[in-house]
Amino acid sequence: MTLLGSVGREARALWDDGKGRSLVVIAGGWGLLLGTRMIYPVLLPYLREAFGLSLSVAGLLVTILWLGSAIGQLPGGILADRYSERLMMTAGATVVAVAVAAVAAAPTPLALFAATGFVGLGQSLYPIARITILATIYPDRIGSALGVTMATGDLGQTVLPPIAGALAAAVLWQAGFAFIIPLLIGSAVALWVLLPAQTGDGSGIDELSADTARDVLSELRGRDVTLVAAVLFLYILVWQAFTGLYPTYLVEEKALSSSSAALLFSLFFAMGVLVKPVAGAAYDRVGLRRSLVLVLSGPVVGFALLPTVGGFAGLAGVTALASTMLGSGTITQSYFSDAFSEEIRGTGLGVVRTTTATLGAAGPVLFGAIAERGYFDEGYWLIAGVLVLVIVLTLRLAEP
Repeated sequence: MTLLGSVGREARALWDDGKGRSLVVIAGGWGLLLGTRMIYPVLLPYLREAFGLSLSVAGLLVTILWLGSAIGQLPGGILADRYSERLMMTAGATVVAVAVAAVAAAPTPLALFAATGFVGLGQSLYPIARITILATIYPDRIGSALGVTMATGDLGQTVLPPIAGALAAAVLWQAGFAFIIPLLIGSAVALWVLLPAQTGDGSGIDELSADTARDVLSELRGRDVTLVAAVLFLYILVWQAFTGLYPTYLVEEKALSSSSAALLFSLFFAMGVLVKPVAGAAYDRVGLRRSLVLVLSGPVVGFALLPTVGGFAGLAGVTALASTMLGSGTITQSYFSDAFSEEIRGTGLGVVRTTTATLGAAGPVLFGAIAERGYFDEGYWLIAGVLVLVIVLTLRLAEP
């Protein structure tokens, strides 16, 4: 069968039997939430000027966003196991809409940080419910379904930050946040109206008891599960450090305009629209180890070259190389969806994602501190070295 035929067959399988409508609203909501999160790096130079933030404090602001995005994933996973995924995802989109409005109205740095924390908290309610509902709808195609959803997330990250940057430049930085609010409200309404109210039988756990902890830990003890959790943590650490300050790096170290930096930042995520579905399909077909090594090799080269490359075209090439790392999340999350039993899938995913994302949230503030001490370029070589370690860990995984 031709490549085009295979893609068509996969698309029909994802759409048939009324499943496509659910996939569209789930993916659309995810795209808006991730696009909202990636507005921050583009508007960070404006926020630094408006609130008098240093590089390290600006990195801390992004870390607060990532930390908020992490801490609610465990309770979100428990509630997804027990109650309706529709409720969790609708609540997440609604909280983010209200919090973004508070960001746009923030009068002080303290208010900005507090509202940003709630933006992250609202986002943290969405991802586990998204994975568990997709695993229920697509038990045999979780990699492909998750790849499409995560690619839509990258579409949001491609389209929304440049719009925010253009509005900030033409009007005020507040406009760069405000335009997303009605879109988030519309997404919340669509999720509530179009998704089923209950996707399970309510048989999930009632609380985090000692027995629950033992059940989750017993499934986490497997050697490959532990290694993949370590891979996910290091990937999140690198990804958050890179994305949190990349537009600022391009403006301050590569002398690009804010609009050009926003365009390159969007290119990074635009490539993810292509990479993530391919990565998900690769996981379904060739397994965890080979698909991970494939997507992680390009960024090692890209980050190693970044400090030595100048000019828009050269930076675009390096950005494209780095973008293949975006397939890593699709692969590892598909693996964890398969690794946990259905009864505790949401809780297990919540434990893994909350732990790895909370630890990985240190990336932006650490990278900001390195940059503030005059080692912005060297920071990217450090990131390349961390990815080499990730590849070494990946090669230790069992063959599929």
